[in-house]
Amino acid sequence: MTQQIPHPSSTGPELSGVRNFRDVGGLSTTDGRRVRSGVLFRSGHLAHATETDAEFLDSLGLHTIFDFRNSADHALEGPDVTLTGVRNVSIPLSDPADGKQFWKMVRDGDLGQLRELLGEGRAADRMSHSYRRMIRTRTAEQSRVVHALAEDSVPALMHCAAGKDRAGLTIAVTLLALGVEREAILADYLESNAPHRRYRIRRSGESAEARSPEVMELLAPLFDARAEYLEAAFDTITETWGGVPAYLAEGLGLSPETLDRLRSRLLL
Repeated sequence: MTQQIPHPSSTGPELSGVRNFRDVGGLSTTDGRRVRSGVLFRSGHLAHATETDAEFLDSLGLHTIFDFRNSADHALEGPDVTLTGVRNVSIPLSDPADGKQFWKMVRDGDLGQLRELLGEGRAADRMSHSYRRMIRTRTAEQSRVVHALAEDSVPALMHCAAGKDRAGLTIAVTLLALGVEREAILADYLESNAPHRRYRIRRSGESAEARSPEVMELLAPLFDARAEYLEAAFDTITETWGGVPAYLAEGLGLSPETLDRLRSRLLL
């Protein structure tokens, strides 16, 4: 049975301008420890944070915000809200559905175009493939994040656009490095499916077809957090490195000393 994720009080009230915010604290490791509350947070972008949202985020005492959005995301959403005394680190990662023309089709395409692009499992296959690719090709970026957390970057907030894929996978990698149980990592990832956390699909046009049930069904795999996506990433770790220990050591270059520092900072 999937582990229930605690909701620490430090997550505070639901933010009105920031989607998918949560504290990752409380998750159990394989050796019986737990992730500290108040040291590792995740969310969607902060560009639309209200004044009240910003006050709450300021109250967390954040050291670093890791922003995984790319230039296309910034052009669409705008820059993050400015928080007092927080170091902002931009590490652009490719969106799982990357490509200006792809997103133009998602927002503007008619039903026939969307069927051709996303139908018959193509949307879900695209997402699983992108998770595999991020694991294989983004080891330098993942290594940079985990090393920073081990040294001086907590409390930290990681976000992308929706807080589901790029931030979700980086959080998952961090939790693997902490020794968190895989079931708990998956359960936290799937929390992004809660209605109040989900990224809002933007579609052009006012016609009934623009947001018809079939259109929404075709688009759903892009905006869902599905176990098969994260499991594709886990499978890639096993297929490429033989397992998590070798992935951490060889793929991310994490020494035993660095892992010890990371765990002492983030675990109880």
